[in-house]
Amino acid sequence: MAALDTTRFASTGSFGLVGRIGAFFVSAVNAAVEWNDARVTRNALTGLSDRELEDIGLCRGDIDAIAQGRR
Repeated sequence: MAALDTTRFASTGSFGLVGRIGAFFVSAVNAAVEWNDARVTRNALTGLSDRELEDIGLCRGDIDAIAQGRR
């Protein structure tokens, strides 16, 4: 699982064009990291059998919601 610390960007108080460009790249990287985490989670849960999913309280219909962090 990847983690990206963006608190330093928010606390530096960047202004102007450079700050907006930096914020854009931070949000793009965050979106890519979140997409990859969801993809890895979805693949891991899809690889489980129905019995294994039942053991952890899930069904096949829950996989997308879990991967997207909605549950």
